Amino acid sequence: MASTACIPPAPATEDAVGLRDRARGALLGLAVGDALGAPAENMKPSEIRARWGRITGYVADRPAGTDDTEYAIFSGLLLARHGGALTQAHVEAAWHEWIADREEGPFRGAGFSERGTLENLRRGLAAPISAQHRHAWSDGLAMRAAPHGVFAAGRPAEAARLAAIDGSVSHEGEGIYGGQAVAAGVAAAMAGASTVAVVASALAVVPDDSWTARCLRRALTAAHRGERAVRSAVVIGGYPWTDLAPEAVALAFGAYAAADGDFTDAVLTAVNMGRDADTTAAVAGALAGATRGVHAIPADWAAAIGPARGSCLPTMAGHHVLEVADLLTRAARPAPPDSERARAAPERSARHPARSPSDPDRVRPGTEALPPSAVPTPSNTATAPGPASPDGDRVPGGAPWVPGAAGRAPGQAAEAAAQAPVRVRLASGTPAPPVPGGPPADTDTDPGGRRPPSDPAAHSPVPDAHAAAEVEP
Repeated sequence: MASTACIPPAPATEDAVGLRDRARGALLGLAVGDALGAPAENMKPSEIRARWGRITGYVADRPAGTDDTEYAIFSGLLLARHGGALTQAHVEAAWHEWIADREEGPFRGAGFSERGTLENLRRGLAAPISAQHRHAWSDGLAMRAAPHGVFAAGRPAEAARLAAIDGSVSHEGEGIYGGQAVAAGVAAAMAGASTVAVVASALAVVPDDSWTARCLRRALTAAHRGERAVRSAVVIGGYPWTDLAPEAVALAFGAYAAADGDFTDAVLTAVNMGRDADTTAAVAGALAGATRGVHAIPADWAAAIGPARGSCLPTMAGHHVLEVADLLTRAARPAPPDSERARAAPERSARHPARSPSDPDRVRPGTEALPPSAVPTPSNTATAPGPASPDGDRVPGGAPWVPGAAGRAPGQAAEAAAQAPVRVRLASGTPAPPVPGGPPADTDTDPGGRRPPSDPAAHSPVPDAHAAAEVEP
């Protein structure tokens, strides 16, 4: 019989303190994992052992987040601005405003999917055509998807929907599925789901026969045997690029499951497996941070994370992941009960005359988020130094908290769906809900002259990825 997991509904308002702790854990965990894994990126376990033994902490002189952290900040600020009303047009406009239409700067560390997207946007191509490039299957959406899970806490399907909208500018097919899996997993973890239920939530939002789903199932099956087993079950041996979304996402979930949600073990397992180690450790850190909360992150690891340096995205310089976590927590806070809204209606009507339904500025009920002026952006944020305190109102070394109107949960239909537990299955034959995105349509070759990959297990002479995986001593 298929095993099932029940994901609780979104936390109530009185759980706001716990929700904030999980939100901060998710995004600070992402940044910590990114900084821990960056030096081991594109390495094999044998190469990691030869250089450092086993990585058990920071090995860089000045640890900092890479493009993974800065793009997560980018997506978090965008989501805090628009909330559940986020559209493809909003995402495309933000790519132009904050990245494509500016002086590029160093842009160090950006992945192939981001480069391809920017080239298309600068050529005048609009979404979703902007996502039709050689690397639309990369983990570039997965690395920035955790904020959607933070915002849609307890609502994995809503988190996956928002991730697909975000990814429509830069990714297709498996690249979208990877981002949706991460967003849904974080959303479940934000509601206190068990480790198994977190992985089940990720599986429930991607097509059951997708490469992403197959890799996730392999990773979960191997997790109890440790990191070598997870790596052997998932890694595509001989393929030169390490940013494959199905592989990276499965390695991250495998590390998280092998550690049973423990933050330190999950992140270090991901780091020491190598491959795209900054992204896999960032995703594992987001999942474990949402599961255990910000205080599960070792203090010395947390203290090393300051505001983004803008080494990849200059417009994100000065923003801190804790600032973004607090913004998303406020934006996602549920609206007051109908009785409270009814009592407040006369006073609100007196202050703000009713708008006509045809008013272009009228906001659809249930979709309000923080007003743009309350969301720190490159143009309205003044950086100010402040003490490092995970619970303070000032972001360490960054901008002070910008007060703004609390947003509401997205959409009445989504709100109603969130009130009922979401049941997900681990059985391989369970149909998944329809999700945006399909197989990559692009047939160009990559810079090495190779075709973009589909799942090698589907067409390779070897019957399963187990036989194709790299074998490490």
